[in-house]
Amino acid sequence: MKKFLLHVFTWWNYYTLGTLYALRKFKRVGEDEFGNVYYEGGLSSYGLPKRWVIYNGYAEASAIPPGWHGWMHHRTDVPPSKENYVAKEWQKAHRPNLTGTAQAYRPPGSLAASGERPRVTGDYDAWTPGN
Repeated sequence: MKKFLLHVFTWWNYYTLGTLYALRKFKRVGEDEFGNVYYEGGLSSYGLPKRWVIYNGYAEASAIPPGWHGWMHHRTDVPPSKENYVAKEWQKAHRPNLTGTAQAYRPPGSLAASGERPRVTGDYDAWTPGN
């Protein structure tokens, strides 16, 4: 019961009451390797079919693979599930957004990075209070 309530009342975990309505009305188009499920149906205000994804777990838009991303944004009308889609060699695999975690990128000199900041050189004088 707890899992059901989490799914219905926390949109970032799975689906909401509005999504449950849409699931009954529109057709399932396919599923990607991450377990995200894609749907299509109805028309948008631009006359294009509405397309959306229900994420497997936490909703993160960058977790959509390149082929499905193109389909979601109407760059192609054929979903990857209905063609033999192969990612190009320049398309990178998904990496989650690590901002706010211990694995986040911290460039040299960042206050969050370990170590000491480099000394100021050249014609720049660091500001100090009272100067």
